[in-house]
Amino acid sequence: MSDGNYQHLEETPSEEHSPKADLSNGSIDPVIEGEPFTSYFDEKIPIPEDEQHTWFSFRKLWAFTGPGFLMSIAYLDPGNIESDLQSGSVAGFKLLWVLLVATIIGLLLQRLAARLGVVTGLHLAEVCNRQYPKAPRILLWLMVEIAIIGSDMQEVIGSAIAINLLSVGIIPLWGGVLITIVDTFFFLFLDKYGLRKLEAFFGLLITIMAVTFGYEYIRVSPDQGQLLKGMFFPYCEGCGTRQLEQAVGIVGAVIMPHNMYLHSALVKSREVNRANKKEVREANKYFFIESAIALFISFIINVFVVAVFAEAFFGKTNIEVHNECFNKTSPHSDLFPNNTDTLEVDIYKGGVVLGCFFGPAALYIWAIGILAAGQSSTMTGTYSGQFVMEGFLNLKWSRFARVILTRSIAITPTLFVAIFQDVEHLTGMNDFLNVLQSLQLPFALIPVLTFTSLRPVMNEFANGLGWKIAGGILILIVCSINIYFVVVYVSALGHVVFYVIAALLSVAYMCFVVYLTWQCLVALGLKFLQCGDTCPIGLTSNPELFLLNNMEKDDTPSNR
Repeated sequence: MSDGNYQHLEETPSEEHSPKADLSNGSIDPVIEGEPFTSYFDEKIPIPEDEQHTWFSFRKLWAFTGPGFLMSIAYLDPGNIESDLQSGSVAGFKLLWVLLVATIIGLLLQRLAARLGVVTGLHLAEVCNRQYPKAPRILLWLMVEIAIIGSDMQEVIGSAIAINLLSVGIIPLWGGVLITIVDTFFFLFLDKYGLRKLEAFFGLLITIMAVTFGYEYIRVSPDQGQLLKGMFFPYCEGCGTRQLEQAVGIVGAVIMPHNMYLHSALVKSREVNRANKKEVREANKYFFIESAIALFISFIINVFVVAVFAEAFFGKTNIEVHNECFNKTSPHSDLFPNNTDTLEVDIYKGGVVLGCFFGPAALYIWAIGILAAGQSSTMTGTYSGQFVMEGFLNLKWSRFARVILTRSIAITPTLFVAIFQDVEHLTGMNDFLNVLQSLQLPFALIPVLTFTSLRPVMNEFANGLGWKIAGGILILIVCSINIYFVVVYVSALGHVVFYVIAALLSVAYMCFVVYLTWQCLVALGLKFLQCGDTCPIGLTSNPELFLLNNMEKDDTPSNR
């Protein structure tokens, strides 16, 4: 395994399998050296020693900085930006507290994913590959791939919309998709010139988002009192079904299933001796601090977007926007019907509206921010796809082949949508993709809670009782909210055929979720739910042995 050794952690196996680890001296005795699945990153960042600052070191924090910011990009993808602007236009500042709570929940869940990667040296997909039986493992992989495809479609189309706006409509949607595909391949190979350079490039894209959306914020000058009230007072006076659905949509947009797999893999890019408890504990601490800083920055950027549309467009009607665009001789005035219905916006219409009310500069700066969001999230989405595919399927392909395969799976449906769908009518598809990703959340959240709660996998770093209870409640709340969002969407379809199809799929879906929940409850300590040590459909009774026995044959015991 990477930069260390998988340990025999808790349960006592039979002598024919492996000797018991010696924990008498307070350290974990390594058993196996080597790594069955190499990290996508060839380079590992060394962590400097800092004897002068034993409790906290900025030098060490800087060395650990990177994975959390790449993870935070999923909180800034075009799907989140669209959810932000719709939240502002539909509910004003009243749902900012929902965004804050969702970000905090996201941070706590990301902590679990990062700890899994640090402690085991395996990312979530690799652990799932070893722990679940074949049939559930394949189903889990398919579900996660669907989530990645859905997310990737939003990200690529977001970039294509930005390119369309910047080119004043000259480059069609499908042209923008092709450009995004090409430059994504180009940027992805930046890591060949150093992992730190790649992370710096992502930092640049986040900075571009902060500057562009910050400009819009300053230009509109929202009411700071209303902003703070909406952020820290959990209320929604005068809200109805539409605002409730938007609040649910915020949670679904912020917490992304593939991000758990991504973050657990990215932390493997740092040199951490997992045979040393102190180093593991230190890595967990600094990765959590870094993630908190990264998500705080992403939260501020999201607040910029919500506040801009809350201040400028909350309560606006189509006819008001139509007249404003017409008076400014905007070519997009026909986008808005000449009626008194409440304004509905998406990423494309949001840029147009900004241009009509605040000038062309606001439109183009908005488009640059969306392009940075789409480009960065497309790249991290590609990494997620590769980690998931390599982990679940144990692929041993060249880097180029892996990039081609994972990109093709996600890009092909996106290109078809771009060819046959008009840039002005993508809101319905975005709603569908949000529902699709909401359905996949249990397939990331339940496994990460399961494995971080197993002492044979995590040893003393396993979740304590408080984290088990809190994690279970958080996951139950998030999954319930998202299922409600799905039910609302399906109910609005208004056709009996869709209802029948949804009912049939729901039965299969719930069966799989119940299976994963059963395994999770066993991991959380409800041992009476076990069906025996050799249950063919459950987790292995000795997870550490299952891991060790599936190592490559050239793995050799460590001399340490």
